[in-house]
Amino acid sequence: MASAFPEGFEALDPFVDWAIPTEKARYAKRIGSTMDELDAFYDIAFPLLKSGTAHLQNVSMEDISEPDKRLLWLFCSLVTVAFSVEAWRQPRVPDSGASSIDAILEPAV
Repeated sequence: MASAFPEGFEALDPFVDWAIPTEKARYAKRIGSTMDELDAFYDIAFPLLKSGTAHLQNVSMEDISEPDKRLLWLFCSLVTVAFSVEAWRQPRVPDSGASSIDAILEPAV
């Protein structure tokens, strides 16, 4: 079976559901996930961030492939979960009540 991601990033296949195109949906997934799920995603994705960034810097955004698009979105999700894993140790922002993120305009990809 072919990988959902570019060559070299096959380890991310179990986390393809984190390749989410909008900020609001990424935030909702983080809030709806357990710390075990966030940790599992982070532990696999974070070590690939540097090579993923290098790979994506060589990709034209005008004709980006679907695997590259999924890689980009997955790393956007990694940014969304990083503080939860690294600092807060919980999916929600501590002492924030019912916070939400409402993006007015999403980046075009």
